[in-house]
Amino acid sequence: MDLANLPLGDLLPTPWGFAAMVVFSIAGIVGWRHGRREKKPAPKWLGLALMLYPYGVSGDVMLWVVGAALTAAMVLLWDR
Repeated sequence: MDLANLPLGDLLPTPWGFAAMVVFSIAGIVGWRHGRREKKPAPKWLGLALMLYPYGVSGDVMLWVVGAALTAAMVLLWDR
């Protein structure tokens, strides 16, 4: 595959996809830091998942759905 002939739109996320990446990465950082500081594995690992999942998911709707599900799980398991 010749990368020089690829349109730039195929490589960059849409504005909604980029917003999802930023929002859920910030939530992931908060969860990671809380879990690490309080020695709670659930928020720590869910926070890490929130920071990394955009690299494996494509499509704006899936970014928002998976991010919302991971964030909800992190909030539910925040004190465990």
